[in-house]
Amino acid sequence: MNRKTLVLPAVVGLLAPVLAACGGSDGADQGGDAIVVGTTDRFAASQEAPAPLDPASAYDAGAWNVLRQTIQTLVTLPRGGGEPVPEAAETCSFTDAGNERYSCKLREGLTFSNGDELTAEDVKFSIDRTMRIKDSNGPVGLLANIDTVETRGEREVVFHLHSPDATFPYKLATPAAGIVNEADYPGDKVRKGFDVSGSGPYSVQTEVEDNQVVKLNFSANSDYKGSLKLKNEKVVMRSFADPDTMGKALESGEVDLMTRTISPQQIKKYTGDQVEKIRLVEMPGLEIRYLGFNTDDPKADKAIRQAMGYLIDRGTLTSKVYGTAAEPLYSLVPTTITGHTNSFFNQYGEQPDPAKAKAALQQAGIDTPVELTLNYTTDHYGQGTEAEFKEISRQLDASGLFKTDIKGTGWDKFRAAQVKGDYPVFGMGWFPDFPDADNFLAPFLDKDNFLSSPYSNKNIQNKLIPASRREADRSAAADPIKQMQDIVAQDVPVLPLWQGKQYVAARDDIIGVEWALDSSSNIQLWELDRGVSS
Repeated sequence: MNRKTLVLPAVVGLLAPVLAACGGSDGADQGGDAIVVGTTDRFAASQEAPAPLDPASAYDAGAWNVLRQTIQTLVTLPRGGGEPVPEAAETCSFTDAGNERYSCKLREGLTFSNGDELTAEDVKFSIDRTMRIKDSNGPVGLLANIDTVETRGEREVVFHLHSPDATFPYKLATPAAGIVNEADYPGDKVRKGFDVSGSGPYSVQTEVEDNQVVKLNFSANSDYKGSLKLKNEKVVMRSFADPDTMGKALESGEVDLMTRTISPQQIKKYTGDQVEKIRLVEMPGLEIRYLGFNTDDPKADKAIRQAMGYLIDRGTLTSKVYGTAAEPLYSLVPTTITGHTNSFFNQYGEQPDPAKAKAALQQAGIDTPVELTLNYTTDHYGQGTEAEFKEISRQLDASGLFKTDIKGTGWDKFRAAQVKGDYPVFGMGWFPDFPDADNFLAPFLDKDNFLSSPYSNKNIQNKLIPASRREADRSAAADPIKQMQDIVAQDVPVLPLWQGKQYVAARDDIIGVEWALDSSSNIQLWELDRGVSS
């Protein structure tokens, strides 16, 4: 097989396979060696985050990639993208014209991994539990529009919404709506530690050292009933401290495939035939990076935020730090999502404009240089983060209008401090819960938002978000979606920086690699199989 980079077409809602298998079986791996997947995602329990794998608490890409394999949802996104399809459910649909009542009928014979029957009451318990716990770092915002959950017999569950929401099925496809067993998960508090149990395609056993997961052993669930088709019996996910260590394990054959996070240097290294038996697959991605602000902090005054908008050169930032793995982003909504508009480009231009930045600061009576600390996390978004913040600092300081320093903190402490409002300026990333413009806007702008931001715009919260959600045809929601992007560019509660591509590097005897990730960076272990090395 030619091992040069293989690129999948970036078509919204469609990921068409372009790889030919080197060989292998058509069915599931019949109990052979486990496929070993490497990741730099870290799973650690701390006082601030005692339940990293509880669906009521977990809200990061790494944890969700564990939960998607083990805990079922009523619906799931189909293999190549598009609207959600039934998973634990047999059928699901809106039952009113206004998109305010959504009903699902469960499949027959569903059971949890301990053999307990899974019924509509378990669905209600799980949803109510997440809403009751209301973890400030968790995904409860995705369920905030639910008014009540009603059960009708053992197999039907009905969701009554506060307001119309055509995107609600997408939210039910996320681990926020994962179905858990009351016997394993307390109803009013999180399940501490690393145990995970559900009715999904795999069961999992974790290996822990120093209160941190080092290995997750996934085994096919023989009692699983759902829409996913498993092509293997066993997968091991190993957590590595850094991409370099993970890459060495891939090259030695200890690891069969690696995903998050592949460094820009490794992308260059694995492109072409430079490393024997390793192939790199490039896929469309929806990851974004941005600067967030505590808008109540005088050090993050609106004029300061706007001045940063005039000064940051996204093109130079991405090319210097990430090469071809990222591209400039001028909105919270990525370029490949319906409704995207280049609001920040229109407001601030492509090239730095120190004169306009200076005018914004002078008009607000802010003395220069503005002294500012740029906070970032050292261990959550990959090796390039420190270099990224050094470049942002350099660009701001070069204007003479800022005097900045940077400070890196581990994710568990960083996230807790960010939520409390300790940082005037901080760097974050976003992997969407589902591929819709709503999921790049509402989590940052709605009440009880993901960032715990004090920024509030009543027009967005009370008018534009509800208006966009009423439209089942998402292209018809373009006007309110555009208005929200324009308001964000004017007020700058967040400052988008770049949109990333995603890559998988694999040994050439692993097939199904082209389906290993969907556009939202959700890993799909069930797609992997072992073939014959070329």
